[in-house]
Amino acid sequence: MSTAELHTLTGAYALHALPEDERLAFERHLGACEACAQEVRELSATAARLGLAVSTTPPPALRERVLRDITAVRQEPPPRGRGARSGASVGRARRWSTYALAACVAAAAALGGVAVWQNQLAQDARQETARAEQHNEQVARVLTAPDAATSAADLGDGARGTVVVSQSVNRAVFLASGLERPSGGKVYQLWFDDGGTMRAAGLLNPSATDDAVLLDGPVDRASGMGITVEPAGGSAQPTSDPVALMKFEDA
Repeated sequence: MSTAELHTLTGAYALHALPEDERLAFERHLGACEACAQEVRELSATAARLGLAVSTTPPPALRERVLRDITAVRQEPPPRGRGARSGASVGRARRWSTYALAACVAAAAALGGVAVWQNQLAQDARQETARAEQHNEQVARVLTAPDAATSAADLGDGARGTVVVSQSVNRAVFLASGLERPSGGKVYQLWFDDGGTMRAAGLLNPSATDDAVLLDGPVDRASGMGITVEPAGGSAQPTSDPVALMKFEDA
């Protein structure tokens, strides 16, 4: 690696973005180049100040992704030959160019790529909103179906459960009210009763005492539903006595 190329590595070195062989070569160069040493000190201080300005912790993988992406951007070496500027002007231009580039990279790394991250958060929010709207539409289709049939049951301790089934839509909605949160990190799991065989139909929000859930999958020939307390994430088959068993009513 030439001396001219080593001069261009101050920004990457300040951000700890150099591979091991280039880092060792640059550190040997750094001991003999006061201009680069000064520039590294300034860039490191800038990155630290930018980092202290952040109040939100970015995702752990974001810094590595930013540093990986910038390796694909090649920095032009100082001009050579006819028409090249004087050594002093080239040095100043190089230092300011490198400083500007590294400051931008430092901002992206230290600030966690705020613009990219915020854009991702906005996209995630839009997707979450779309999912919520789709869920609400599906719930509304069941609740407003002409053949919607309702049955209710006491879930204990003042809690109440209601299930609404539409054979034409082939879906069911369960509504819980006043349900105590399960202890020990467990969750309430819903089941379709297919003639005595229980088919997993989704989980209730463990942090919600009132919830409306579109049961997973079609009703098909299910004659009822059950509720059990299961380990976090749910189970393939019930592992506890049912909190309640509810028969589906005909419309």
